[in-house]
Amino acid sequence: MDKREGIQLLLEVAKERDIYRVDWERPDPLLIARNSSDDRVALVSALFAYGNVKAILKFLQNLNWELLEREGKSGSYYRFQNREDVSQFFRTLRRIEKGELEEKFWEGYRKEESVIEGLHSLLSHLYNLNPYRSRGYLFLLGKIPQLGKRKGVSPYKRWMMFFRWMVRRGEPDLGRWKRINPAKLIIPLDTHTHKVGLELGLLKRKSYDLESAYQLTQTLRQLDSQDPLRFDFPLYRIGQLKLEMKKLRK
Repeated sequence: MDKREGIQLLLEVAKERDIYRVDWERPDPLLIARNSSDDRVALVSALFAYGNVKAILKFLQNLNWELLEREGKSGSYYRFQNREDVSQFFRTLRRIEKGELEEKFWEGYRKEESVIEGLHSLLSHLYNLNPYRSRGYLFLLGKIPQLGKRKGVSPYKRWMMFFRWMVRRGEPDLGRWKRINPAKLIIPLDTHTHKVGLELGLLKRKSYDLESAYQLTQTLRQLDSQDPLRFDFPLYRIGQLKLEMKKLRK
């Protein structure tokens, strides 16, 4: 499929009436984030959003959210994070004041309106709050980005999803961080979205990295310069439809 045809398909899918619907029939970790006005709940929901969506939601529903306010050990674990990793993550979050996640992001973002510089500032702050380190904890938070480097670097899918939730004003997102420009967001690129983007001709880079996320986002900005990430859900939906078609052919 060439780029023109890919764009046309994307625009058509974006018109679907319920394309942005998120509920228990079409589950998403955003369901948990919506249950609270606390930005920390949204961050937990985003950073644990890897793997099977049903397993993610089951884990998030069973978490002891009281640990955001009081000292204690978590009895929960999830894939690469053991109980101590989860407990320490909550310890880190207990040291964050209301509005602090946005403020630390803003400190890095504001000069160049750079989401990556905002992430650098916020992630550096989170690591400074707690000296605890383990493989599971480092996987959960991710590496502090090396500014200016995009090729061969993680696309920070879970972080970009968190920023989409917090910044984007339209459905299904939360739109709480009013100072950040939605036009500057970067698509939360996972391997499925990357593959769909290639198949639709929306990007050419075959490596799954931050550079590919930038390239795909640039294409989406050509379609909507003010709200490029409104096409994130349609891309995901096209991927779902292709998977369903493959199953039907078997």
